[in-house]
Amino acid sequence: MNHKTFLVLCSSLLLLASCGGKSPEKQATTTKKEKEKVHVQVLQSERIAKTLQLSSTLEGYETMNISPSITGHIEHIYVEVGSRVQKGAMLVRMDQTQLNTTRINLASTKTELDRVTALKASGSISEQVYDQTKAGYDQLSETARFQEENTFVKAKFSGVISAKNYEDGEMYTGAPILQLTQINRLKAIISIPEIYYPLVRQGMKVDIESDIYPDHVFASTIEIVYPTIDPTTHTFQAKLNIPNANERIRPGMYVRANLAIGEVDAIVVPYQSVLKLTGSNDRYVFTNVDGTAHRVAVTLGQRFDDRIEILPVNPDDLKEGDQLIVTGQARLVDGDQLEIVK
Repeated sequence: MNHKTFLVLCSSLLLLASCGGKSPEKQATTTKKEKEKVHVQVLQSERIAKTLQLSSTLEGYETMNISPSITGHIEHIYVEVGSRVQKGAMLVRMDQTQLNTTRINLASTKTELDRVTALKASGSISEQVYDQTKAGYDQLSETARFQEENTFVKAKFSGVISAKNYEDGEMYTGAPILQLTQINRLKAIISIPEIYYPLVRQGMKVDIESDIYPDHVFASTIEIVYPTIDPTTHTFQAKLNIPNANERIRPGMYVRANLAIGEVDAIVVPYQSVLKLTGSNDRYVFTNVDGTAHRVAVTLGQRFDDRIEILPVNPDDLKEGDQLIVTGQARLVDGDQLEIVK
């Protein structure tokens, strides 16, 4: 290559570099993401009439497994699934061999007790002999009572037979023979966010709704407020007492419990400002923090037409005075730079 050709080649390379190349600094400036334009709303708490809607499943107020404390054959079961029984009704008769043996021993001991009682009155025997005989009789009496109660098994309360696991003549192995469920009175356990613990009291009224009866409200009362908070869910439980004299609702039904807890201060925002994480039921909003989008996980509270109450999962993440992004939030990711549009 001669000197003239070399100069021409170098000139061509310099020309291409000046026309098509860009410095790294200039290229980075060109590809930098533009600020997202958004509208914001300053958060302010407001006084609302707060009603919590909590889901639960109904249970019989009392449920009892009929499981005698003695083993043996089942002589007879007096009921079937669905049978309605009154308190004290006979449900099951077990094998009577143990009971009959105890009754014979009890009769013999009673005769002996009568004899030593007469001898004691005449001074013919010591107080110790009498006491031993009396103690033996009392022990057998208690054994007979226990065996009779577990041989002739009766209903402890009025209800409906909801399960039957044996037939007459089968050997009782310990699994419940029957299940007795009270249905004219029901109960439900509801889980309430811990923030409302100071507002929930025994005796408060709770309205029960079921999709099966969309036009009817069933009354209930808080019977027990459990004294501890679940550290995993940050909720506490309350037991509802639900009269059900007409038996329209039944154990196992899914219901909604509406608990009015009075007026509280709450943060209520436009419904469309709350976003939902794809593939889950997690909700979140965005706030403006010094020109940067900050994602905040929230749970939903009570809805008021096109507005809804929100509660931050972490209480420190949201407070009065924060700037909530109400327009343009669907395009954001955490950390985006913002341009606030008035």
